[in-house]
Amino acid sequence: MRVKRYFAPSFMIINSIVRELKANGDMSMDYLSHNVSENLKRIRQSKGMSLDQVAEQTGVSKSMLAQIEKGIANPSIGVLGKITSGLRIEFQRLIDPPRVDYALISPDDLVPTKELLGQYRVWTCFPYEDSREVEVYRIDVEPGGVYTSGGHGEKTREYLTVTDGVLTVECHDHVQEIHRGQVYKFETDQPHLYRNDGDRVASCMCFFLDYTNIR
Repeated sequence: MRVKRYFAPSFMIINSIVRELKANGDMSMDYLSHNVSENLKRIRQSKGMSLDQVAEQTGVSKSMLAQIEKGIANPSIGVLGKITSGLRIEFQRLIDPPRVDYALISPDDLVPTKELLGQYRVWTCFPYEDSREVEVYRIDVEPGGVYTSGGHGEKTREYLTVTDGVLTVECHDHVQEIHRGQVYKFETDQPHLYRNDGDRVASCMCFFLDYTNIR
């Protein structure tokens, strides 16, 4: 079994990371402090720890931890090093943008990410990101229209449900007709197409999954 080792990152390493992020325009100190505030609170609560317990484990005072979580303190590099070491977490987990627990998207309010007049429109509702291996999008295919997509690489899969009309999907030499309310899944490592042979617009919601890192 592979054991993941955690270690206290040196001040030089942490300083280097922060300098690089700021040089790239990825964050200001206020932005960094906000991320640390949100992430520290989430990590502490996920571990079921009180501020007293975190203070004991990290060597950072309870009052300082409370101020960091409230977003009213700018922790020094030394304090961040103590927190990552004491909680046995990677430094990146403290400074990455906080996870958003909820979001409501109306595709009709978005600008289509792909569109071909008389053929199809595609709206990306939740884009694929490094920290999230899932992408959610909506596809509308006009009557007689075809939307063609290239392969997305090995260990990629799509789940889709037709919300209106009838849609035909072709991939891996397999042709599947999908009716409203039905759910279909297929591997997307090869080029594939969505076709509407009906006389009304066919709509579907697609959930793209990259399971390369899922075991």
